[in-house]
Amino acid sequence: MSVLEIRDLKVSVKLPDGQLKPILAGVDLTVRAGETHAIMGPNGSGKSTLAYSVAGHPKYEITGGSVTLDGQDVLAMTVDERARAGLFLAMQYPVEVPGVSVANFLRTAKTAIDGAAPKLRTWSGELREAMERLGMDPAFGQRNVNEGFSGGEKKRHEIVQLELLKPKIAILDETDSGLDIDALRVVSAGVNRVRDTGATGILLITHYTRILRYVKPDFVHVFVGGRIVEEGGPELAESLEAEGYERYLAGAGSARA
Repeated sequence: MSVLEIRDLKVSVKLPDGQLKPILAGVDLTVRAGETHAIMGPNGSGKSTLAYSVAGHPKYEITGGSVTLDGQDVLAMTVDERARAGLFLAMQYPVEVPGVSVANFLRTAKTAIDGAAPKLRTWSGELREAMERLGMDPAFGQRNVNEGFSGGEKKRHEIVQLELLKPKIAILDETDSGLDIDALRVVSAGVNRVRDTGATGILLITHYTRILRYVKPDFVHVFVGGRIVEEGGPELAESLEAEGYERYLAGAGSARA
């Protein structure tokens, strides 16, 4: 069983004047294959910083702590090494890759992860089936990655990647952002299919509970001020929906004072 362990992670971002602004103030989190963890918190709390720091975004500087995947030091790896080791990041705003088709992009990624290229005929069928499950026209396979895709099509494409690449740990950064209700159901069903294999741990970052009505979390973590301030089960998400984050923000203000 694969395990992602984050211990006392501290992260800063470099400002234009060269100074470092602390964002994460000591995060502890363990995600195991087959588990679904939801991280919820207000804007500016550091949720996306956690996602991008684990994935290796150069904008963020690790100033303390550790991240390991199955005992391997993730922070010592390059971005591509992290992906090959089994980390997957679905971005809130997926980028376009002009000149690279979806089919070629995914086959290249699968080859890098597995160490051998999948057989073309078999792979074409798997790609077509994955796209159909996500409600995407298989013709999208010949289009450039995310170029001209709607917001919903980009998010569906990310779940196609998730299903085909079969990572050990998937970090989904606000995958529900910008989705209408039909797209949310389709995308959530894709996440559930991956989770139900038991081979992938899911770290789902979101502001709202609406995706959690379809993707049931095993654990919910409240993220405020760059750290986890409360943990619980699905009932905690319902409490947040009813009460918001005000009491946590008030507490964080008192602590800073």
